[in-house]
Amino acid sequence: MVTTKISALDKLHCAERELKLRYRVYPRRVDAGQMSQRTADREIAVMEEIAADLRAAAEREGLL
Repeated sequence: MVTTKISALDKLHCAERELKLRYRVYPRRVDAGQMSQRTADREIAVMEEIAADLRAAAEREGLL
């Protein structure tokens, strides 16, 4: 377990990396029949909202 505080900015960077991964990987999974387009779209939308929430938190903390 991490004992240091993880800032909203650290979390935002992680969420943005995850979004890039999803944009790259999910189309291949849809093409391969491993994921529906609807699921891919939903999962990306959820992570976009998480990133937006974290961006707002980082702004409130004066980190952006």
